[in-house]
Amino acid sequence: MTVRKFRDAVIVMGAFLAIIWVLQLFNWADGYRLDADFGILPDHLSRLPDIFTAPFLHFSWQHIEGNSVPLFVLGVLAAYRSISRFLLVSLIVTVTSGLAVWFFQNSNELTVGASGLIFGYFGYVLVRGFVDRSLIDIGVGAVAGVLYWTILQVALPGTPGISWIGHLGGLAGGLLAAWLVRSRTPTVADGLTGTGARTRAGAGGSPDPSDLLRELKRQGR
Repeated sequence: MTVRKFRDAVIVMGAFLAIIWVLQLFNWADGYRLDADFGILPDHLSRLPDIFTAPFLHFSWQHIEGNSVPLFVLGVLAAYRSISRFLLVSLIVTVTSGLAVWFFQNSNELTVGASGLIFGYFGYVLVRGFVDRSLIDIGVGAVAGVLYWTILQVALPGTPGISWIGHLGGLAGGLLAAWLVRSRTPTVADGLTGTGARTRAGAGGSPDPSDLLRELKRQGR
């Protein structure tokens, strides 16, 4: 991770939050008609594309306020490695969360909100370090787990007015995304070579030349 990448992650998530807050202002001023027009309505084929618009909308100011901080924090943690990977993770989570709602939720229940993304980013950050074999990301995932483990309770059935199905779908999407977008070439900065083998450091902290020579010979075969 570099300062530039972390800055880019903050900018991306700041821009996303700005968009959903501006939309909330227009939505509120219009009597929340955007929710009715672009929220997920299960089992209605014509509303299937709305799985891509629903995460940008909210039912109330309390709804968006409750989502904003965890969305920003977990989004930054999910994005600081690579913005392109983060965008792909976001797409996967949006699809899995939205489809879970569309297929399995009560057909007369309208669903909007970014909480599916929150759960997706949470799941992604939790397991990314193990999948990528990165000690830094394992530590980041542990911190995220300590800070936000209580949100898993909302992924369980029985919470009135909460789309636990969308949350569970988002969480599953985050875990799936960690595998699908995993790094095939772990960084030397995390103590790994491009093939995942650890290097031996000399007195100056550089990889052992004999390890590098063997790796070059292996790749030349």
